[in-house]
Amino acid sequence: MKRMGIAAVILAAATALAGCGGTSSAPAGGGGQPVTIEYYHVNSDSFGGPTVRELVQKFNQTHKDVQVVDRFQPDMYAGLMQNLQSAIAAGKPPAVSQISYSHLDYAAGNFPHVAIADLFKDDPTFLSDFPSNILDLGKVKGKVEGIPYSISNPVIYYNADLFKKAGLDPANPPKTWDEVRSMGKTIKDKTGAWGAFIRNEDNWSTQALIESNGGHIVNADGTLGLTDPPAVQAIQMWGDMVNKDKIMPNVTYQEAQQAFLSGKLAMYIATVAELASLKKQATFDLRTALYPTFGDKPRKVPAGGNVLMVFAKDPAQQKAAMEFIQFLESPDNLKTWSLGTGYLPSRLAAGGQDVTQALLQAQPLMKPAVEQLKEAVPWKNIPGPNSLQGEKILLDARMSVLAGKNDAQAALQSAKDRITPLLPKP
Repeated sequence: MKRMGIAAVILAAATALAGCGGTSSAPAGGGGQPVTIEYYHVNSDSFGGPTVRELVQKFNQTHKDVQVVDRFQPDMYAGLMQNLQSAIAAGKPPAVSQISYSHLDYAAGNFPHVAIADLFKDDPTFLSDFPSNILDLGKVKGKVEGIPYSISNPVIYYNADLFKKAGLDPANPPKTWDEVRSMGKTIKDKTGAWGAFIRNEDNWSTQALIESNGGHIVNADGTLGLTDPPAVQAIQMWGDMVNKDKIMPNVTYQEAQQAFLSGKLAMYIATVAELASLKKQATFDLRTALYPTFGDKPRKVPAGGNVLMVFAKDPAQQKAAMEFIQFLESPDNLKTWSLGTGYLPSRLAAGGQDVTQALLQAQPLMKPAVEQLKEAVPWKNIPGPNSLQGEKILLDARMSVLAGKNDAQAALQSAKDRITPLLPKP
């Protein structure tokens, strides 16, 4: 996400965000046949998938002239981008797709699409209902390319029962990374459960750690900050929790999520968008806390989530895509999405602040994420046409540290050396 001031607007907003999915949209229907479109999304069964299906089913039941087929894309946004690239190359793009904020620039610059600003040029009231700084999240070079839909940030989910079992006070969860490590060690020693886990499938958590320690993946001048001390220290700490402290398993986030739900992991540091699923499945006292800081350094949480972009080529499919996007962004359906996931509001709607308060009453565990909105920073990626390649190099470097194959200094230096030639030339 991006732009300071997001917090105040979102606190006065209606609800939610997130996505759906697709693979290739069928040609426009003729002879009274409905137009069928596809919708790409990253929402697995444990990450909002049931709510995606609920919304798609509701749309299909109320729009007989348009039918939507949702297509789940595994491996989160990186997997979606790879599959989207293949679908576009094959001439079979989905009509609508989620695109993460970190991939928006790349998608807008490299994939044939219809800008939201152009699609809704004859319906200015739709875009005017989005606060300007929220709408900016979907802009590239000043133009609205995607419409903001989902907003999240990372929180600590923790098992209060394991805290009690370890002799810790669950009313006082860790506030800093030093406390995460010390409490994690106590939990491991006293209960045998893993202490903590940081969600690891992309570079969202990497950015959160580095920026909260005062660094940047990409500096303001366009150079890489990967070998600056704050970046090296942050990634080395992550590796040390796995290989030195031995309080963190080096597994996929799906495996960690299951360990957390089965009582074998005490702290699961991940997106608030998992809240509804975790709350539904947890058989213990589930609680949430603010994302940890590095001592007294300011917390910096990259606002996650996605925009909706339109890739349909056929005019009838483009019109159908408009209808579907308007449906998803309506107050009632945004509320359904928010309560079904944990995503935060992206759009002003009827009720304003009262609606947000109603959400917090229904999901009080969302409170840390709402409080952290004032500390949100843009979710960035390696810039330029080689963005996906650069992202993969950085991800591989971090994984080598977690696997104990390299220390952070060596891994990040290698990544910097490989990514620098891929950066846009001044």
